[in-house]
Amino acid sequence: MSPATPAASGGAQPDARERLLDAAEALIYAGGIHATGVDAIVREAGAARKSFYTWFESKDALVAAALARRDERWMRWFVEGTLKRGASPEARLLGMFDVLREWFASEGFHGCAFLNASGEIASPDDPIRVVAREHKERLLGFVREQCGALMAERGAPRRHAERLAHQWLILIDGAIAVALVSGDADAARDARAAARSLLDTLPGAKPPRGATPSRPPARRAARSLEKDDE
Repeated sequence: MSPATPAASGGAQPDARERLLDAAEALIYAGGIHATGVDAIVREAGAARKSFYTWFESKDALVAAALARRDERWMRWFVEGTLKRGASPEARLLGMFDVLREWFASEGFHGCAFLNASGEIASPDDPIRVVAREHKERLLGFVREQCGALMAERGAPRRHAERLAHQWLILIDGAIAVALVSGDADAARDARAAARSLLDTLPGAKPPRGATPSRPPARRAARSLEKDDE
């Protein structure tokens, strides 16, 4: 299932709060925060304007709540999809880009809702920016776990996992941004190829098939990572 839209609530009719959250997320993800007014959200939700103020003190509070809910759903989707891609840390790390490609090719893909929201909100202390930042921290944490497992499997110092995780997050967010702008789901494959090349330079990496084994690349990568730790 794509994380682009809220999941169906089953047979039960969602209450006004849930309908407002559904409407806010869908409209803002498609059109942006500033371009989406409260009236449009209330109308889409089929709710009374009074119910909006019963549950939320402002439009920004509604947006922050909708993003927080999306964070839970998106992370669950991404983690579950990644873990299904393989038993080894390397397979899971590379599999992240296969999961992303499915999302990029899905109907209604409009990029990362959290990056989009951050681009519209100037203050880093705004609740909307806080939710976006927390989402990226959660994503980084999951990537870090997989990088740590990879370093352990290769017998490399765990400290290398931190730098690799940050580089991996840049590849993920870069792929999302390129897919949004270009409309090309294969941005995920390009990012995966770059990720594969990065893994091949790390300590303990197996030489590419058909290549002559060589130690200097791993040594250079180790020295580079050690400099990052200084």
